[in-house]
Amino acid sequence: MEKIYQTILEGKFIDRPNRFVCHVEINGEKVLCHMPNPGRMREFLFPGVTLYLTPNRKGLRTAYRVVGCKKGSHIFYLDTTKANDVAAWLVQNHKIPGWENYFLAGREVTMGDSRFDLLLGDPETGETFPVEVKSCSLSGEHGAMFPDAPTERGRKHLTHLVEMERAGEHAGLLVLVHYKDARWFLPNYHTDLPFAEEFRKGMDFLDWKACVISWTKDFLMPENVRLIPSSGEVLDREMGNAGDYMIVLQMEENSTITVGSLGDIRFPQGYYVYVGSARKNLDQRIAHHKALRKGRHWHMDYLRNACRFTGAIPIRTKEDLEHKLAEALSGIADWTIPGFGCTDCSCKSHLFGFHQNPMHLPAFVKIEENFEINRLDRYFGIVEMGNMEQMKHV
Repeated sequence: MEKIYQTILEGKFIDRPNRFVCHVEINGEKVLCHMPNPGRMREFLFPGVTLYLTPNRKGLRTAYRVVGCKKGSHIFYLDTTKANDVAAWLVQNHKIPGWENYFLAGREVTMGDSRFDLLLGDPETGETFPVEVKSCSLSGEHGAMFPDAPTERGRKHLTHLVEMERAGEHAGLLVLVHYKDARWFLPNYHTDLPFAEEFRKGMDFLDWKACVISWTKDFLMPENVRLIPSSGEVLDREMGNAGDYMIVLQMEENSTITVGSLGDIRFPQGYYVYVGSARKNLDQRIAHHKALRKGRHWHMDYLRNACRFTGAIPIRTKEDLEHKLAEALSGIADWTIPGFGCTDCSCKSHLFGFHQNPMHLPAFVKIEENFEINRLDRYFGIVEMGNMEQMKHV
């Protein structure tokens, strides 16, 4: 079996100062390491999580590069710098179902204003066609979604591929899914709606494949892959500029704020998660909450001016999940602000306080996973007793 790396070390994640580096404890020493995957990866990077590393070549700023991590009993591949090598190896060794008869005709091929990762060829007809490779690590209990952060470059390439197919040319998309238990794939319309919309336009005629790969801590080239399906029905029913959202704010010091008809409210120092919904114009609603405003309409407008904006999490759906989301957050929050944001419903509150940034808490990330990913299992006929209880709230 072919090795991707000559040396693999294990370490423990400490923190991530920015998208491209992280601190890792290696043999009791805090070491700055390169993070080749610039995605959010909040579902992986909790303090103490096992990371797998390989030495960098001499002369670089960091001595090691992160190549994978452990999530529960599963090992995920994170080295996006090697994803194209893995894809090329799978093609050369005829491991991809449906593409067994093609050969690797080239890499980093420029066509128009795009440069695609691979060029595949048909030995019988002489036809060649470009393939863009995507590395997918975001997953739930049974599903996988890409990307985990907006990718303008990815959307541009996908648009080009779809246009080629519509013009009668052959074009391909290969998604490497690094979660061995994945049973379905969808574009992540929650995080990157334009990318997902392009995928939906082309999914019925683009030569795309979502291939599940199983990894071990040795990170050998995968011997077996399997294809998983997607669903245009799910995208048509769920995807769009509507749904629910969570706004995360930081209150840097204890404050008393006058909130409309609620009057003066004392807000302890900490982080706050506000739950809301928008049956249309979801992105515009989130942008409204992100901006500092003189005019105040919602309870949230009063709070926003006194806080630092930390993040926004859209959950795109045509269902009304706002109150279920508030109920789920109430179970993990350190405190709530009674009556905030819920004057038109029976919820006790839509604003929840946390001592730590909730976006880095496993319980919060799990709620996000349930509403964004696990809730969609039912479209693929997946209903298991093990997750029935958690899905009651979704």
